Amino acid sequence: MKRKRNNTIKINPYFILCIVLLFIFICYRAVYVAMSNKVDGINLTAFANGRNTAKETLYATRGTIYDVNGEILAQSVNSYTVIAYLSEKRTTDKNNPQHVVDKDKTAEALAPLLNMSKEQILELLNKDVYQVELGPGGRGITELLKSQIEDLDLPGISFIPSTKRYYKMGAFAPYIIGYAKADDDGEIKGEMGIEEYYNDLLKGKDGYTEYQKDINGYRMPNTPSITEEPTTGKDIYLTIDNNIQILLENSINSLMKNYSADWLTMTVVDAKTGAIVATASDPTFNLNTLEGIQSYISPLVSYTYEPGSTMKVYSFMAAMENGVYNGSDTYMSGTMTVGDAKVVDFNKGVGWGRITYDLGFAYSSNTAATNLAFKLGRAKLKDFYTKLGFGKKTGITLPKEADGQLNFKYDIEVANAAFGQGILVTPIQMIQGLTSVANDGVMLKPYIVDKIVDSKTGKVITKNKKEEVATVASKATTDKLKELMYNVVYSGLTDARYYKADNITMIGKTGTAQIASPNGGYQTGEYDYIRSFSGIFPKEDPQYIIYIATKKFVGPIKEVANLVKTTVEEVAKYKNITETESALDSSKIINLKNYISKNVDVSKDELASIGLIPVVLGNGDKVINQYPLKNTTVVSGNKVFLLTNSDSYTMPDVTGYSRNDIINLCKMLNLNYNIEGYGKVVSTSIGTGSNIDLNSTITINLG
Repeated sequence: MKRKRNNTIKINPYFILCIVLLFIFICYRAVYVAMSNKVDGINLTAFANGRNTAKETLYATRGTIYDVNGEILAQSVNSYTVIAYLSEKRTTDKNNPQHVVDKDKTAEALAPLLNMSKEQILELLNKDVYQVELGPGGRGITELLKSQIEDLDLPGISFIPSTKRYYKMGAFAPYIIGYAKADDDGEIKGEMGIEEYYNDLLKGKDGYTEYQKDINGYRMPNTPSITEEPTTGKDIYLTIDNNIQILLENSINSLMKNYSADWLTMTVVDAKTGAIVATASDPTFNLNTLEGIQSYISPLVSYTYEPGSTMKVYSFMAAMENGVYNGSDTYMSGTMTVGDAKVVDFNKGVGWGRITYDLGFAYSSNTAATNLAFKLGRAKLKDFYTKLGFGKKTGITLPKEADGQLNFKYDIEVANAAFGQGILVTPIQMIQGLTSVANDGVMLKPYIVDKIVDSKTGKVITKNKKEEVATVASKATTDKLKELMYNVVYSGLTDARYYKADNITMIGKTGTAQIASPNGGYQTGEYDYIRSFSGIFPKEDPQYIIYIATKKFVGPIKEVANLVKTTVEEVAKYKNITETESALDSSKIINLKNYISKNVDVSKDELASIGLIPVVLGNGDKVINQYPLKNTTVVSGNKVFLLTNSDSYTMPDVTGYSRNDIINLCKMLNLNYNIEGYGKVVSTSIGTGSNIDLNSTITINLG
């Protein structure tokens, strides 16, 4: 008989015990993790939070600002911040240290390069941190300085790349260009001028990149990322002509070396279009360092003041347009009573007896302007001033433009407004008004931006041009005003005769306004005046407007007049309008080429062959700078300065040079100068053929 098979599986009790123990352990770990939120010492919440998407901003390259000729005025350049790694943990190979090993040696080597003391740097290097920034001297350094530091081969020294704004010409039209700098987040923002007004266009559009990061903040490999590239900012071309701008700044700088003023501002405008071709002021400042900055608002659009007798151009214009002016009518000059006050002419109220209104304009008679204002009436005078744009912004694309103020009601206020007291204007408003005189009664809107360009495609996005604001007067009225303004300069009756230019017919009107006292009334000091001049040239066919105003100028008014006169003569020469009766022979007009980096002898011969006078500075074989710059239109017979790659320079024969020519020669050599007198160069403290010490100051005598 067969035995029955037993199919029961016997399980080893030790195996069961192991299973039970494993289950208990798993439960324990689960409870432990739930309670402690840790695995192998890693905090799970922190790990989960750390393994998030990171988003980094990719900053756009800021657009470039150019002058009207395409010369760079403001651009973004690479810069670096010097950092020092201090933690020894960063070094894994003792033969290749990645942290600062010798702090004393490092501080001593870097101190002269970073313009910091050894002690300052040592204090930073002795901090108990992983890394430290070596500021302030190590912030925003150039490529050249970075290379010099790298050559020292100092362990643990590294660089954080960034960009900064660089202004090629330094103290060049600073209130127009403005400046931009990085904020705490590293974003570059405009804070004045064009940089501020067009900040959004210039800065472009930032991009970004998104990626997965681990608990330590590092990018996780083999994980997806999203990147949107930044869009470069737009380029802006100004109406500024750097050749005329340099002329203005050189002239003002020369004047203010010998005299002082609270401020002075001078502007040249294309009379046909309203484009501002140059505007300069004193005090000025360097855009790269902000050295010398005293004000954060533009004199051209933000300064308000009582204009004085330059306002008579517009009060007389109002009288003519409203049919109450007859230049041959007479009035008694000197003093007139208005209510409880008196209006007096500038010669202490003595006047010139009974004279015509035409002659009254030439004498800048306050009583003439007052009589006309009363014939006209307060409402019509104010309405005409308003039509000319006074009391409101012109709309020029510069920040913080002021409105000015038109607020006159009582008879004495009406009288004052007629000769430019008791109202407030800005230089740009005075310039806008002058465009109506230059254009047969049609007033133009002044503008400072020529065009806006897409920096990637070169496509012109915006092109500005002549914009007519309103027709404010008839041609008959402006023709009469031109005649009156001609007599102001050429009659010889007043100090306005000092504004008479030698090579161009310039018409104009002077102004002298008292300065309001904070305690009421007006200041009474010898120099407590706003002095100004409104000029248009040439008379026959106005091409340019020049306007200057200065507050508390300490010196003879003749010096201000000579500044304007010289500037006008040089602009006329530069723009080929020295001949007012007939056009220049077109064969004499030359568009200057670029000679920088070219052979000196070849450049010299080429300039001479086309009728220009090359002035070679130094004995080098290559041209490293030139004046005038490329694309400048010059007339046959003009000088062209060529600076060479020379170790030393000798003084050329400068006898007979114009004021502007000798200033440009000094600027080319970066040579300090002191000018005495007016006219042409008769002698200098450095003789012809003598070696020039570029650290010295040359004295130039004009006569």
